[in-house]
Amino acid sequence: MSVLRTEHIAKQYPGCLALDDVTVSFESGKVNALLGKNGSGKSTLVKCFSGAIQPTSGSFYLDDEKLQFSSTAEANAKGFATVYQEMSLVPSLTVAENIFLGRMPKKGKIIDWKKANEMAAALLAKMGVHIDPRQIVSRLSMWQCQVVEITKAMSYNPSVLMLDEPTSSLASSEVECLFSVIRELKKQNIIIIYISHKLHEVPQITDTITVLRDGKFVGTVNTADVSNAEIISMMFGQTQIRRRPEDIVPGKAVVLETKDLCRKDKFRDVSFQLYEGEVLGIAGMLGAGRTELLKSIFGADPYDSGEIYVKGQKTSRHATPVTMKKRGLGLTPEDRKNEGLILIHSICDNLCYASMDKTSRGWFEIRQKRIGAATRQIQDLEIKLPSMFAAAGSLSGGNQQKVVVGNWLNNEPSIMLYDEPSRGIDVSAKQQIFEIMWEQARRGISTIFVSSELEELLEVCNRILIMKEGRLIGEVRPEDVNINQLYALSMGDEQK
Repeated sequence: MSVLRTEHIAKQYPGCLALDDVTVSFESGKVNALLGKNGSGKSTLVKCFSGAIQPTSGSFYLDDEKLQFSSTAEANAKGFATVYQEMSLVPSLTVAENIFLGRMPKKGKIIDWKKANEMAAALLAKMGVHIDPRQIVSRLSMWQCQVVEITKAMSYNPSVLMLDEPTSSLASSEVECLFSVIRELKKQNIIIIYISHKLHEVPQITDTITVLRDGKFVGTVNTADVSNAEIISMMFGQTQIRRRPEDIVPGKAVVLETKDLCRKDKFRDVSFQLYEGEVLGIAGMLGAGRTELLKSIFGADPYDSGEIYVKGQKTSRHATPVTMKKRGLGLTPEDRKNEGLILIHSICDNLCYASMDKTSRGWFEIRQKRIGAATRQIQDLEIKLPSMFAAAGSLSGGNQQKVVVGNWLNNEPSIMLYDEPSRGIDVSAKQQIFEIMWEQARRGISTIFVSSELEELLEVCNRILIMKEGRLIGEVRPEDVNINQLYALSMGDEQK
């Protein structure tokens, strides 16, 4: 058995102690969960292990060998591999090319394609999966891409494998396929550190749970010995998980309606109504067409036929996001880092892009208005930040999501479209996002909420539409179904 351990590790940033005297250990032959809310220090600890940053003080050891890395290359050479939430695969290259990118086997100066494919096939077989190493990555499913990402890490023959939110982009059926791969890895005497915000997954795949809170080590427990409530208590102290308040009741006015909306290979014949002050959920597996539907409603992507009505007025089939924004719509996209934020720009600027016409005069920014609008959202949404003028990329995932939401709230929308707003953020941050939806509903603002976490839809929504393979196949109310029934319906099982 191998052991990775730390002794009194600390990491100090200006104005922030990200790790505070952390002493912890992780054993091989187990899947070790590393949990904590956003800003708890878990990512900082993993970055210390991976060589991306160096601790301010303290040490870490692998089997009693003291280690100190000045780069990720040094960490890789010592057997430390990290698979991050954002995949780094090149879609246009083959599986084998992605696994051995930058280090393809050669015969002299020529790439040895036969050997590369054979080596990739052997690694994939060791993972317990059957993926053609000659297949182009863009043709793979999301879970297969995640497996290729892990296989790439395994090609370095690591002794420590760190998985950061490996299931964040996977449907429930794909998650179990990935778990099978992780269980195979567990047999290979590898120290596996598993970071996730999906608490319902933790009992399925992990053996131990280590919790950090506010940079401090809270404790390590055996997964089988604790409940979700006890884990949440370790992560947050006393945190109340609320369900939809009884006063969130939709009005009778229809504020958005689609009729027979179609987009080739994405969705077809989609018809529904959204009421004033309603929180409307859309359930479905990945690939059901939910994201594509929201983008077409918002004008970000074209649709082929059908009609969209906003407050009774038909919109043009060639409407743009600018047009729909003027009609009172806002969209928080699924990919917040690439579509919702400009990471190198300031938090202040990112909070005001959707409302530039309110904080500018012609081409000129009215600085005090912009700072005032940003300050209001920072306070209302409780965004934790070092300075509003810091880059948005410096924030944790949960606080980045709040900036995306705050950007649209500054534009005072009447209809908000949320696409996976809770992806990759912790329980506390999720709850704050839900509270925002409910508070908007009280003010008559209507919401469409897409989430792959079907439990969230049951907690938050007044009504849930179900999509499968681009079609609406049903509608339920949260009080009428349980989670198992909703999953079954989303997978196309008509039996409730």
